[in-house]
Amino acid sequence: MNAVTLTLSGETLSARASGALHWPAQSVLCVSDLHLGRSERIAREGGHIIPPYENTDTLQRLDDEIQALEPAMVICLGDSFDDLAATKSLTEIEVAWITRLQAGREWIWVEGNHDPAPLNLGGTHRETLHLGPLTFRHIAQSETQGEISGHYHPKVTIPTPSRSVTRACFLYDETRLIMPAFGTYTGGMRVSQPPLSSMFSKNAQVVLTGKSARRFDLHR
Repeated sequence: MNAVTLTLSGETLSARASGALHWPAQSVLCVSDLHLGRSERIAREGGHIIPPYENTDTLQRLDDEIQALEPAMVICLGDSFDDLAATKSLTEIEVAWITRLQAGREWIWVEGNHDPAPLNLGGTHRETLHLGPLTFRHIAQSETQGEISGHYHPKVTIPTPSRSVTRACFLYDETRLIMPAFGTYTGGMRVSQPPLSSMFSKNAQVVLTGKSARRFDLHR
């Protein structure tokens, strides 16, 4: 299954196996926490060296989603870059790739805690974006109805008869939705850990990403 349909504030959304969120009625595609330039930032700060392939992999998967859905608007929901210096480490090919993805559609960079300043990569930079009954921001705020956010990189472990499976996931209830990290080199926070464990009602659900999208009750 490529996607799971869910409803938030009366709007029908599609949580896709890729980790992207599609809002068909508004032709909106939303992704969160790309963390482009993560390997470069770690190396720059003297950390362990990891293969610098995440930009290509992340951009290719985003490209695939845009080609499949042809959205009129793309929302990057914060922490699109691992830090501001990482924007300067993009290759000419990567900058041209982002420019091509932006062509012919509205592109919104929502600010995150890793990339709070305006980006010189086309598109529009916003702190928070309100579209109809939905609010898009990087970090969830309390008591905000119809909120879509990222930041926490939620993941969940599902036991199976043969082994347990841990995957990045969407986490949502009747009030809000938290996106999985779309970036290739990103960790995650288990949904059983605070603050995620205290942010959602007993009706909360998760949608696993990966080869297929699968929905489970959070408190099952």
